[in-house]
Amino acid sequence: MRQTLRYMTWPFIITGLGLVLAALIGWRYDGGAGALSFFLIAGVLAVLEISLSFDNAIVNANKLKQMTPKWQRRFLTWGILIAVFGMRVIFPLMVVVIAAKLGPWEAMRLAATQPQEYSRIIHEAHLPIAAFGGSFLMLVALNYFFDQSKDVDWIAGIERFLRRLGEIRGMEIGFVLICMLVILGQLPEAKDHSFAIAAIWGVLTYLGVDMLGHVLDNWGGRSSPADMARGGLGAFLYLEVLDASFSFDGVIGAFALTQNLFLIAIGLGIGAMYVRAMTVMLVERGTLAEFRYLENGAFWSILVLSILMFAQTLRPIPEVITGLLGAGFIGMAFLSSLAWRRQNGDSAE
Repeated sequence: MRQTLRYMTWPFIITGLGLVLAALIGWRYDGGAGALSFFLIAGVLAVLEISLSFDNAIVNANKLKQMTPKWQRRFLTWGILIAVFGMRVIFPLMVVVIAAKLGPWEAMRLAATQPQEYSRIIHEAHLPIAAFGGSFLMLVALNYFFDQSKDVDWIAGIERFLRRLGEIRGMEIGFVLICMLVILGQLPEAKDHSFAIAAIWGVLTYLGVDMLGHVLDNWGGRSSPADMARGGLGAFLYLEVLDASFSFDGVIGAFALTQNLFLIAIGLGIGAMYVRAMTVMLVERGTLAEFRYLENGAFWSILVLSILMFAQTLRPIPEVITGLLGAGFIGMAFLSSLAWRRQNGDSAE
């Protein structure tokens, strides 16, 4: 218990400061009632972020344990700045800058003085955001399940079948393209162009980051596959893009609770601190090795999230469904891991 609390020291501090700041902002808008409302909404947003991003922590930990200590530290320091300020503040602003063709300062002023209009612009940009995130995250999940070196199967029959499909070169990209064609067949003609462009960019971004990782690792002098897996800048960039893709759903969903950009940044930023703390704990305590199927559950959660993001381009899906499904897969994988440990005793990984 004491060790767990050690990892949560900074998240607890940020939670206290963030909730106080949220209450002060609310007080400025509407006195005591506004302070209480903003305080509660910030707490709900933090829980929303944690529930949507726990699978992200597991995937991050799996990649992070293969990185060099220097790049681990950089991800956990620079990375949190990018995750909190980049995705929770700059990203929503840039959506409005591009969609409404405003300058950054005008977008900031719009967020402060006309939050309803700001929220409307964000929601109108939801389709290309969901298309990009859906295609990118689907490739992340399929690359895991199609990996020929994968040797642990949780939902054994399906995962073995997917691994056999992975013997066909480029199958994961073909699968994503099929999903894109299905969605395009259901979309109104006025929306299919923006969906197709954003989804293709998601595929290209995944391939570009993957290629850049291999180039940088080779350039860094890592000649063997084992050395290349340790990663550096390439792995760092991969994790940052992955973080961004996970953040799309939370940022868009946050506008269903509030249109205040600053409150959204505080609430989601608090949640992001807990996700980072969980990532560090998973790496340092070797939790992934202790729970055999936890990683499998995380990637099933990612695959479901990508499918839901595609589905959101056709009709709204409440964020609570996304969060519950993701948590459900991870919870079932956790219970399956405990059952496996009981059956195998000291031979557990």
